Amino acid sequence: MTSSQKNILVLSISGVILIAIFVGVLLSGRIPMNDEFTVGNTPGNLNNGGYFCEADGKVYFANAYDNFALYSMNPDESELTKLNSGAVSSINAAGKYLYYAQVSGGDGEEGGIGSAVRMAGIYRSNLKGKSVVGLDRCDIVSMQLCGNYLYYEKYDKQVGTSLDKVRIDKKDRQTVAEAIINPNCFVNGRIYYNGAAEDHYLYALDVSSDQESVVWRGNLWNPIVQDGYVYYMDVPENYRLCRYNLSSNVVEVLTNDRIDMFNVYGNYIYYQVSSSDSPALKRMLTDGSSQEIIREGVYQNINITSQYVYFNAFHEDTPVYKTYTYGPVNVTTFDAAREAALANAKPEKKSDET
Repeated sequence: MTSSQKNILVLSISGVILIAIFVGVLLSGRIPMNDEFTVGNTPGNLNNGGYFCEADGKVYFANAYDNFALYSMNPDESELTKLNSGAVSSINAAGKYLYYAQVSGGDGEEGGIGSAVRMAGIYRSNLKGKSVVGLDRCDIVSMQLCGNYLYYEKYDKQVGTSLDKVRIDKKDRQTVAEAIINPNCFVNGRIYYNGAAEDHYLYALDVSSDQESVVWRGNLWNPIVQDGYVYYMDVPENYRLCRYNLSSNVVEVLTNDRIDMFNVYGNYIYYQVSSSDSPALKRMLTDGSSQEIIREGVYQNINITSQYVYFNAFHEDTPVYKTYTYGPVNVTTFDAAREAALANAKPEKKSDET
């Protein structure tokens, strides 16, 4: 082989290596797409603030004992880990990523450069809370991962409320509708929501086309679609809890109690009864049977995982209470979160004075 041939060979090999490196860099920065029916969290959790989200054997949650910082743990509350410091809500998880709304900046340690001044908005991170990327700087009311897009109810002081979406790789950000549309209930490619202006009908938004249609001309609030039923608050009947069969068009009254909020998980409904003399957090089976009191008083933020139901008293972030999702009622406090917050608390700086 001549010297000239050797030089050509070296240059060819170098070119191949450089191309391989370039392609590798491109691929490493590419966000893998989800299945089109991927859902980021349950509608019931998101309707209650989205403070807990369970995915692939992990629970991601906003720790109320630590200014709602993002933590992870196992469903049995073991291995609590602080992921980053900003106050979060509307937590979604799928694949290798977390998506959440943030209302305050971090302390600059976990999220990388710029986390100390992170503004309110929606963010994507890996499952360890690292590699944080801002997807939109805005104030949001609610957010759901729908396949490869985040649909979010966005609030702007000048414009008002709109439904926006952004692809998980930060591309194709746009306004879907200049209207109040709750995106939390995403089922089989459609977002189910109630009208909030001229009527309270049940609507569906097909995310493949962003076209809406009327599903049922009822008068409802906060619909949750599960197993062929729509669970909802009955507006003209004092916000009692009902369900509507999508196949038979039959309405069932589940309780005549006026309710403030509810969450459906598996075969249970957890709901807060609104009453001037006997308010209580209660639960029942999805057919309305086996009603029982969880705890007397006024509670909110009912978030459910496979093992526990979490909630807190109205206007009191802590203590966070819990009971078994499927087991007997046994209300205790979320002590593991409190202890983790104390363990992660920064020690006070010593005074220079002697």
